[in-house]
Amino acid sequence: MQPSQAAVDIAAGLLIEARGIRKSFGAVHALVGVDFSLALGEVLGLVGHNGAGKSTLMNVISGAIQRTEGKFIYSGQAVDRWGAAEAQAGGLRCIFQELSLCANLSATENARIIHRSLRGVGWRHKARRLITKALDDIFPGHGIDVDAKIADLSIGERQMVEIARAFTKTVDKVRCVILDEPTSALGHKPAEQLLAYIKTASMRGVACILITHRLNEILAVCDRVVVMMDGAIVGDRPAAGLTRSDLVGMMGNIETPHERNAVPTRKATQAPIVNHAGIDGADLPINAAPGDIIGFAGLDGHGQRERLRAIYAATRKVPVAFVAGDRGVEGVMPLWSIADNLTLRSLNALRKGGFVSPSAARALAQTWSQRLKVKAPSIDTPILSLSGGNQQKVLFARALASDGQVILLDDPMRGVDVGTKQEVYQLIRDEAERGRIFIWYTTEFEELKNCDRLYVFREGRAVAEVAGNEIDHNRILEASFGGADG
Repeated sequence: MQPSQAAVDIAAGLLIEARGIRKSFGAVHALVGVDFSLALGEVLGLVGHNGAGKSTLMNVISGAIQRTEGKFIYSGQAVDRWGAAEAQAGGLRCIFQELSLCANLSATENARIIHRSLRGVGWRHKARRLITKALDDIFPGHGIDVDAKIADLSIGERQMVEIARAFTKTVDKVRCVILDEPTSALGHKPAEQLLAYIKTASMRGVACILITHRLNEILAVCDRVVVMMDGAIVGDRPAAGLTRSDLVGMMGNIETPHERNAVPTRKATQAPIVNHAGIDGADLPINAAPGDIIGFAGLDGHGQRERLRAIYAATRKVPVAFVAGDRGVEGVMPLWSIADNLTLRSLNALRKGGFVSPSAARALAQTWSQRLKVKAPSIDTPILSLSGGNQQKVLFARALASDGQVILLDDPMRGVDVGTKQEVYQLIRDEAERGRIFIWYTTEFEELKNCDRLYVFREGRAVAEVAGNEIDHNRILEASFGGADG
């Protein structure tokens, strides 16, 4: 589908033109003749289901991978060879969904990596000042120690450093920033700060491409929306006047709103399987009985992840499974296939005569990859060849395929498309009806509506409990900042 003339004339000129772009990975055709354009200073939203080709297209544009076919024009100049070095020199930066910082280096040292002009005796001071200013400009009050190792920062702090680094400039002017799921690990406040900064940057002439499954973010900041499906562009419209329903419809999905059901009375009669005491009298105990869906809410970084891990370590009565939000560090086995990653948690159950049954393992992997609709040629496909959202589906399938009666979820829907989210929410409710317990930390308020009860966290403690129809955005914010319950 050709982009509309009105879409490409948003600004005085085009920064990027891509025509007939194709990219194949063996028999897999990731891009099938894409025509794409980006105007100077434009904020473009790129949406589509997992595996639609969004990240592949951005990897081609950023020089991370080479196109198989097609024409690429940058700033009016046709480009034959376009790699990461050429993109950097041309002012094009990319924030990848899988963070690319060096974990053994500090934020200061990571800033030095992309700026060759930072050299000589005083480079460290210059790099420290550069990354600090970017963090302060984008995330006021961030509190990040730029000299601490990246490995010692939380995933949200790492994401903030990656974003800030992309907007730093020395001799190379920043002309375009590609942001692939940039808020997936951010809390509510940093996410709002970033969206505000994107608007500010666009007013200075910096073009931004925003890839996110959080459709409210697309509607909040974008000038134009491009929709991809099966490696092709299927929609291209100005963002003005679009609604969330419009975007979902353009992607070929209809969201089914979840009506909150009354908590079944059977739950009240069953003894809690999870009964985890707090660290002191101000920290509420976490209780969960079979069939409960419990949510952890509050501002990101206030102890929710730590409490999940403490519950995991302390639960002894029943099997527990854990779905990590930071899949790159805690989730996937990068050199393994989909099948091997998916069945990892179930190896004991798959043993026959002391050995793991290959046929049983394949059957389990096939069943759950189909239930989660993992998009891949086969279950033998290496997991790193999947999109980030499809990798996350495999991790979720790993937990549900296991014997885990308690499923702990650490923001598990990072990078997962809207349609799949609805299917997973229904799957969680179905599994809860069968007696499984879900304890679910999420940074997205809409996901909390799927829970029976919430614990709101503040300063490392669960400070309020909210149930049923009392689950309300204002109620949660009030408790998060020390309102009526604090």
